[in-house]
Amino acid sequence: MARTTLPFGPQHPVLPEPIHLSLVLEDEIVVEAIPKLGYVHRGLEKLAEIRDHNQMIQIVERTCGICSTLHAMCYCQGIEGLMDVEVPDRAKFLRVVWAEMHRIHSHLLWLGLFADAFGFESLFMQCWRIRERIMDLQEATSGNRVIVSVNVVGGVKRDIKPETQKWILDTLKLVEKEVQQLKAVIMDDYTVKRRTVGIGVLTKERAFELGACGPMLRASGVEQDMRQLGYAAYSMLDFHAVVETDGDSYARTLCRFNEIFQGIDLIRQAFAKLPEGEINVKVKGLPTGEVVSRVEQPRGECVYYIKATGKKFLDRLRIRTPTFNNLAPLLELLPGCELADVPVLILTIDPCISCTER
Repeated sequence: MARTTLPFGPQHPVLPEPIHLSLVLEDEIVVEAIPKLGYVHRGLEKLAEIRDHNQMIQIVERTCGICSTLHAMCYCQGIEGLMDVEVPDRAKFLRVVWAEMHRIHSHLLWLGLFADAFGFESLFMQCWRIRERIMDLQEATSGNRVIVSVNVVGGVKRDIKPETQKWILDTLKLVEKEVQQLKAVIMDDYTVKRRTVGIGVLTKERAFELGACGPMLRASGVEQDMRQLGYAAYSMLDFHAVVETDGDSYARTLCRFNEIFQGIDLIRQAFAKLPEGEINVKVKGLPTGEVVSRVEQPRGECVYYIKATGKKFLDRLRIRTPTFNNLAPLLELLPGCELADVPVLILTIDPCISCTER
């Protein structure tokens, strides 16, 4: 049978990110997928050599707008490790609150795009309408809707007052109710099940071997989440990784739904246990040494390697984002699928190419 090579992306109606794939087809079946990256490389890591290590917080936040606070947290935790800085407990709990807000709004953003890929534009708008409530919370607590910029080396810049905490908890109660309704509509829908159940199955063994991370990994039955390391205040909260076992597109969607509810629960726990005290400590000196810092972003594990030699500029900053890990599993899933399933499979890894290329 004659083969056809079809260009897919970097600009495509269902793709939020600029990834290009050359799809080799036999009839309607994909037999090979060849990726091409590099459309949005910005050279952010290089800036570490000419910007003060404190200025780099604002730069790494711009690696990705959707999970900006987690980039800043990962970077600050690395610098704090190099300088042996002990962050106040209140700041650790506040970091959890903002981190989980980012996870919730990221997953709602993804659910909206996922619904739009099926042509469910009303559902798309419902997901993003609910997400707006989280964006309002971020704006009220940090002064900004997307890049909240609350992390500093030694803690956080902003506190959350008791009356604001109550408003956040009331809003989250409403969000939880609305997401429960969305979950029933999306996960029980005939079309969604037809397009996702048994589509793009990644086994537990292959997910581990290919280095998958985040919901992509946990939907295949691997209980691995960087929050299990106990960074920030996670060691003081009741936390268990959300795991599904089917490994298909449906399981990856279900995993993200359940992580929204888990994020709401973690914020409730954080406020219930929020101690009194300072929100940051004054840091003196300059970082020296090498460190690897890891956090769990909405898309999975994010790794920062930092090398410093006692100067205000870093010697080396290296960032590995979760989409980089999940590209190899994606290329494993595409051969053998129908052309119509390609957009759904790409979306189920929740790609962020801008984040990956930095």
